[in-house]
Amino acid sequence: MTRPASRRTVLTAAIATAAAASAAAAPAALAAPDAHRRTGRPAATSQRGVDRVDYQGWSTPAQWRTGAARGVRVVSGDRAGVVIGTPAGTTDYTDPHTGKKATWEYATWTGPVRNLDTPASEVVTSWNAHTPAGTWLQVELRGTYTDGGDTPWYVMGRWAAGDGDMRRTSVDDQSDDRSSVWTDTFAIDDTGSGLRLASYRLRLTLYRKPGSDATPKVWRLGAMASDIPDRFTVPASEPGPGAGHELTVPRYSQNTHIGQYPEYDNGGEAWCSPTSSQMIIEYWGRKPTADDLAWVNPDFADPQVCHAARYTYDYQYEGCGNWSFNAAYAATYDGMQGIVTRLGSLNDAEKLIAAGIPFITSQSFLEEELDGAGYGTAGHLMCVIGFTEDGDVIANDPASDSNDAVRHVYKRRQFENIWLRTKRYNAEGKVSGGTGGICYIYWPAKPSPKQRRVLKELGVC
Repeated sequence: MTRPASRRTVLTAAIATAAAASAAAAPAALAAPDAHRRTGRPAATSQRGVDRVDYQGWSTPAQWRTGAARGVRVVSGDRAGVVIGTPAGTTDYTDPHTGKKATWEYATWTGPVRNLDTPASEVVTSWNAHTPAGTWLQVELRGTYTDGGDTPWYVMGRWAAGDGDMRRTSVDDQSDDRSSVWTDTFAIDDTGSGLRLASYRLRLTLYRKPGSDATPKVWRLGAMASDIPDRFTVPASEPGPGAGHELTVPRYSQNTHIGQYPEYDNGGEAWCSPTSSQMIIEYWGRKPTADDLAWVNPDFADPQVCHAARYTYDYQYEGCGNWSFNAAYAATYDGMQGIVTRLGSLNDAEKLIAAGIPFITSQSFLEEELDGAGYGTAGHLMCVIGFTEDGDVIANDPASDSNDAVRHVYKRRQFENIWLRTKRYNAEGKVSGGTGGICYIYWPAKPSPKQRRVLKELGVC
């Protein structure tokens, strides 16, 4: 059968007024997203012959001090980051999903320009933060094209860990007719033109209720810029030293939650992303408390999966598959951090597994392209937890009928191709996009020396 596609939205309306915004300025008022959307997702493509991926994160006091601060201050400690010091001003925001208008104090941190060695066709941001009640944050991106022009300031997400003060949301209809934001992804509209993003900078805005002492704290902010070649097939890799390793990762099925809490993207049938995130979070020994889960119907098994769906849900995208929001959710657990990036091959994946780090992949495929899956999908996430001695992929696939059935072994060549390619033929025989090796990586704030070495080798930290 064919699984439902993970919905993605392409944003089309130009926001010319934002293009003139100063890097140091925060908006006097926050515009609500437009309700108009077109479904789809850009392929991770370019005309180049090799993968180019650049992940840059800001997470140390020295890195935070390279940015321009208006009202934020840098704090040190186990989780160095930025918080509101003396607010830069106030602004009004009408939540488009509740209609509630409120005034907020704000402070901003604007990062330095990140010049890309290889100009990019896509950028995905991610962040790790704590947002106590009465606070939230916004992440924006502005870039310079290879022809010297500038993008607008694009909103990459408005986020809070909870959903009591505001509804976390992507923002639709952001485009300058040269690039657009597709829910969680900045993308060049026409990669065949040769236009790319030469550099970018990020802007972080922290919000709190006026007069409050509460503040968001952001300890990691980053972006993955990439330029991946057009390809229906990718070179095959040979099994490496990571073959023969399997990690003991909890197994959860999304399908056992079908019909539960349909307000969060139609219930469990579309919960592959939060279900996968929850498996990895619990591998690292973290999970929601009994108080966290008190809202879940006690008759439902594995209530933590329902919890993950609720707290990754993007109210504009109307789904739980926002890549940035899943990484942010993982980092709400004590001592955890998470990012969105791309890997270049299963040999890179083997290095993570050998270091004890499972991770989450996104792929799309026809049923006949992945033996043993029993379904086809236009977009699905699963956990890579190991490799057989022969190098085949061991995955916890949440699209299974029970928790006991979640563990699968997929043929190496098939899995590698459906994950790393950028183009494919869909069930109607038409050309569609692929994800180009995108993944979530979650790991402890204090990794082991081996884990730190592998993460550094893969450009993560």
